[in-house]
Amino acid sequence: MSNIGKIENIFRQEFNLDEKFDLKTLTYQSIPEWDSVGHMSLVASLEDEFNIEMEMDDIIDLSSYEVAVKTLVKYGVE
Repeated sequence: MSNIGKIENIFRQEFNLDEKFDLKTLTYQSIPEWDSVGHMSLVASLEDEFNIEMEMDDIIDLSSYEVAVKTLVKYGVE
């Protein structure tokens, strides 16, 4: 599976989203599941999957699916 596929799976699993949901529209707190607790769970899952440790500024700035994809590139996930 490609890395983008892994990222999509993590978002879908963490927030219980089906395949029809357009992840490109997903932003922090746009759904009830993406609250502060969901945010930290998402970060932990991304870090575990890609064996990285994100900087606090990046964790705070992780405000959408699209930002997450761009941020992960910074850590060598392409």
